[in-house]
Amino acid sequence: MCAPGEPVELRPEPNNPADPRAVAVFSARGIQLGYLTAERCRRIGSLIRAGTPIHAIYQGAGPSCAWIRASFDGTIPEIPRQPSEAPTTPDFWPDEEYD
Repeated sequence: MCAPGEPVELRPEPNNPADPRAVAVFSARGIQLGYLTAERCRRIGSLIRAGTPIHAIYQGAGPSCAWIRASFDGTIPEIPRQPSEAPTTPDFWPDEEYD
């Protein structure tokens, strides 16, 4: 499908018979990966139509969906770093990590 961090394109589909606000997600190779949820389409579609610079990347896949990260300010989104694994020593209690 896509590698994490790979760019994806968000394309509005105003002629979509199921939902004129639909926004499709395409891989860098032009393969349609799916659609944004209806809740996100209205706002993101309006930003795209207004010419807002949107950059999106593939983050990963779940059992029935995929995640993308998008920025609306011209920056390139980044995949959040994964928390490091704590030592397995039973008396070690790591501090919580905050962004």
